[in-house]
Amino acid sequence: MRYALYKTDPDLQAAHAAFPWFVTWDDHETENNYAGDVDDNNDPPEEFLIRRAAAYRAYWENMPLRMPQRPDGPDMRLYRRFHYGRLAQFDILDTRQYRSDQAYGDGWQYPGPESEDPSRTLTGATQERWLLDGFRRSTATWNVLPQQVTFSQRKNTTADRSKLSMDAWDGYPASRSRVLAGVEQAGIENFVVLTGDVHVHYALDIKKDFNNPSSQTLGVEFVGTSITSGKDGADKPANWSTMTTANPHMKFYNGRRGYVTVTLDGDQARADYKTVSAVTTPNAPLTTAASFVSEAGNPGLQQV
Repeated sequence: MRYALYKTDPDLQAAHAAFPWFVTWDDHETENNYAGDVDDNNDPPEEFLIRRAAAYRAYWENMPLRMPQRPDGPDMRLYRRFHYGRLAQFDILDTRQYRSDQAYGDGWQYPGPESEDPSRTLTGATQERWLLDGFRRSTATWNVLPQQVTFSQRKNTTADRSKLSMDAWDGYPASRSRVLAGVEQAGIENFVVLTGDVHVHYALDIKKDFNNPSSQTLGVEFVGTSITSGKDGADKPANWSTMTTANPHMKFYNGRRGYVTVTLDGDQARADYKTVSAVTTPNAPLTTAASFVSEAGNPGLQQV
């Protein structure tokens, strides 16, 4: 019923009519912050997998997906690759179905031996090998990684030791390091990560070492806000100055509702961050809150 209700929205219908869609899920299609066969309520895995099977089937039946994505019980291969000529290779990830359980009980926690265990994975070993092999074989100008949770580091304090999100790539630093090593080893110069999940806009430089501001920039990350969830939001959080000091690779934040458009050509990737003043007001003014480019062969965000 939830999918059927959403599909009655005339704006959503118009969007489906206007553009091709390559979709992926995060968590709420199934269960908040689930990890593999572990749900947020600590239900027995065998019980959760019954619910996961139903959720995956509903997703496949109601979203624009092809036969290779047809689920088999509680399993569904959603990660896949497509090319836009020689301009771009898109490696769409699934960071829910195969991940290790969140360290330290999830949430924002201090990192430690559990979160930094190199055996832990956000993608699962098979998907990770598929991704790194795709990097090695790529001949595209741009390598784009559409996926779920924030890839770049986000500290919430300027102290030497800061809590990090255990649900995001910050909670799986070994997985992130292996992906970035794969980017470097494949000689990929134009690496772009597209992210959702957090209901706010971010623009971030992807650093080889996030704790060293002068470290090499390996790519850029564009995080898009939610379209409706979270009320109207605000332009800046109360601790914005702390966030920028703690995360110098974070170039932009906006907490209002909207979307981000990313335009690729042979010279640059451009992100335009769109926001509306009031999500409950039909035809509310649409504003471009900020725009950034990353030049081909010269990764790093420049505001325009």
